[in-house]
Amino acid sequence: MKEILFTLFLGGIFITSLAQDKSVNKDGDLVITKGQVRVNGQTISYTATTGYMLMKDEKDSVKAKLFFIAYTKDGEADPSKRPILFAYNGGPGSASLWLHMGALGPKRILMTDFGGSLPPPYKYIDNEYTWLDKTDLVFIDPMMTGYTRPAGKNDKSEFTGFENDIHFVGDFIRLYTTKYQRWSSPKLVGGESYGTTRSAGLAGYLQDRYGFYLNGVILISAVLDFSTLDDSPGNDRSFPLLLPTLSATAWYHKKLDPRFNDLSSLLKEVEEFAMNDYAPALGKGDQLSSSERDAIIDKLHTYTGLSKEYIDQNNLRFYVGRVNKELLRKEGKTVGRYDTRVTGYDRDNAGEQFDYDPSFENTVYGPYAAAINDYIRRTLKYENDIPYEILSGRVYPWPFSTNKYLNVAETLRSAMTKNPFLKVWIANGYFDMATPYFQTRDVVNHMGLRKELKSNITLTYYPSGHMIYTNLPSLQQMKKDFIKFMDNALPQ
Repeated sequence: MKEILFTLFLGGIFITSLAQDKSVNKDGDLVITKGQVRVNGQTISYTATTGYMLMKDEKDSVKAKLFFIAYTKDGEADPSKRPILFAYNGGPGSASLWLHMGALGPKRILMTDFGGSLPPPYKYIDNEYTWLDKTDLVFIDPMMTGYTRPAGKNDKSEFTGFENDIHFVGDFIRLYTTKYQRWSSPKLVGGESYGTTRSAGLAGYLQDRYGFYLNGVILISAVLDFSTLDDSPGNDRSFPLLLPTLSATAWYHKKLDPRFNDLSSLLKEVEEFAMNDYAPALGKGDQLSSSERDAIIDKLHTYTGLSKEYIDQNNLRFYVGRVNKELLRKEGKTVGRYDTRVTGYDRDNAGEQFDYDPSFENTVYGPYAAAINDYIRRTLKYENDIPYEILSGRVYPWPFSTNKYLNVAETLRSAMTKNPFLKVWIANGYFDMATPYFQTRDVVNHMGLRKELKSNITLTYYPSGHMIYTNLPSLQQMKKDFIKFMDNALPQ
């Protein structure tokens, strides 16, 4: 009875462990638990499977132990026909807890409606916006994240880096689909941040390697072409694409003229300026005349609230980290990178860059770390004494590409061309400075996708940051948009 009372306190889901009582699970053991969650007035009963998938080579030697948590809806007449979504986060080096306990899974972190942290100890509650009513869910922790580790004498480097990671995660998806008889199911992959890079790569790898054709690819806070994020000397592509996010941030913190009272109309105006005036001006380099330069500075001042002197000193360019420090310097505050609505404080106000990202450290890191560690052991009944790696630097070095920017947009275009039924949904936060929304839209516009297939891509936007779902209204809208996407992606 104590166990039931405890799970009621944590969120109203009755859990019954079907696994034997063990102090520590053996490698390869899976723990099965049962749960319920109410969605839109309907009770969803489900089975949770937690543990390792032993990844073997063709000589039957275990290469790695991949940790996953899967949720399957109970009572389905033919489970093989039910959709299944394989989900993960990014980093590289991030476990899947953010999507798992922020948006998709049957539990979510209790936060303010804005998306701010509550005081510790943190709580998780039933997630009435879970996607489990529409699809089964498999959360994957890539190498050196969560509890996933190499086996025996195998080194992590065999599973890290863009290519190795795609093969490792893709091989798991193929194996899970085979073991659990899901080849007849509508199949989707979904990721956040670098997880979107992985998703595009997987769409190509699964299709080309295994004939594993997907119905849908879900990209949350996407990065498909890394040249759009790079601000190294000689690459000016990122600056015009960052400007709308910076302008949205200045608007939110009331640094713009009051005439900009509507965010949508402001962003439309800034986007046009960024492409038609700002980008060509940067393209002229030192050939930009003094009068043209002054005109660009005036506009940038209007759209960012930053001083003309600062814009001139930065040679018309804005750098993430530096601008996060500058925007609210007079107030003694910094703005976040993951979510620029969030502010923080540095040791002093004179630094060039912010000391840390308040939208991560002050907002989500503690609540999510506490919740996943408690949830796995107490509710899912899975025990493992090694650290659950949440956002680990242990994956590095991480080879992205060789002598060029990593660009998986072409991989996604190829997969969509070979599989014209493949649908793609890209969700973007207006206040996300890690993967700015306008950069993503620009990449989509440069994919070279034939016009007959362009309608297969849907882009949606939210008044939130990188982790869109931490903001309650955005979480609610995301669920509605997900339902629309599933209706479009699944065979009728």
